[in-house]
Amino acid sequence: QVQLVESGGGLVQPGGSLRLSCAASGIVFSIYTMGWYRQAPGKQRELVAAQSSLGSTNYADSVKGRFTISRDNAKNTVFLQMNSLKTENTAVYYCNAAFRAIDVWGQGTQVTVSS
Repeated sequence: QVQLVESGGGLVQPGGSLRLSCAASGIVFSIYTMGWYRQAPGKQRELVAAQSSLGSTNYADSVKGRFTISRDNAKNTVFLQMNSLKTENTAVYYCNAAFRAIDVWGQGTQVTVSS
């Protein structure tokens, strides 16, 4: 059974940090491009960051320099380190695993940035 399970969301003050984790099972993790997406209320889901199986990364312009995606292939886990959080980063964050025509989503984890 293919499954992605996110954790690490929560409430944080502006300027704070959070680290999201996504544990994968049922897939050959190392060959997948792993990504983090987010969806804020009333908005479309958007890419935050992604890392290919070869390690190359890409980020949304709005998070460059503040967020870092990384992966541990031995633990089938991808991370998103989020620093200098802003209120506009409030959203449900989703983990994604993609390989050719295969596209797998996690259930999402809520991140709320508020004072």
